[in-house]
Amino acid sequence: MLPDLLAYTARVLPGLLLIGACFALAREPLLRIAALMLGFVLIRDAMTPLGFWRVGTAGPVPWLRFTDDAGTLLVFGAATLALTVTVLRLDDDLRALVRWGRPVTAIPGLAGGALIAAPVLLLSLSTPLTERGGPVAASLLPALLLFALAGNLAEEVLFRGFLQGHLERSGPVRAALLSAVMFAACHAYLASTVTDLGWPLLVFTLYEGLICAFLRLRHGVAAAALAHGLAIFLLSAG
Repeated sequence: MLPDLLAYTARVLPGLLLIGACFALAREPLLRIAALMLGFVLIRDAMTPLGFWRVGTAGPVPWLRFTDDAGTLLVFGAATLALTVTVLRLDDDLRALVRWGRPVTAIPGLAGGALIAAPVLLLSLSTPLTERGGPVAASLLPALLLFALAGNLAEEVLFRGFLQGHLERSGPVRAALLSAVMFAACHAYLASTVTDLGWPLLVFTLYEGLICAFLRLRHGVAAAALAHGLAIFLLSAG
């Protein structure tokens, strides 16, 4: 685990230092949000060549699997959560954009997660599990769930908290649509250069982004984060 994590850190650290400098120097909130989006793309896409996750398609249907090392999943989850908390504590302007919602948002969040995952799972039923990532050990599921919830909390704070919150001055529905489209667009390199998944991944992430954006609009960031994390867990749990 440790050599792989060190190799990953060495790969992303130079870019993260530059992105961190952009974040520190930018006075406009939108520029700081853009810097964080670049950091998100770097952190996520660099996981692919080092084997921390695998993505593919079964016909037109994307599938997803993460590393089978529980320790690596927990380290990634804890580090992502720490980075999210640090940004929220350091930047008052961005923190003010995040509307978390009420505790009752757990129900729409769970429903949203099932709605995101259901089409992919149903369309995958005709394909043998061995051709869409293979089985996942039951012992890995708790670490995988924590990783999915923590990692996708960070994405939702960025896209539905910071970005959608900032864009709401142009109208809440327009802001929701823009955050969903930007979310899908930030998967373009993953779809076309880091992997060869192409349009199925972009269609899925746009669908996912729309559900999370409108959950944020109606119920807050917490519901969107729960939906996103649950969907990724369901899709990667085999």
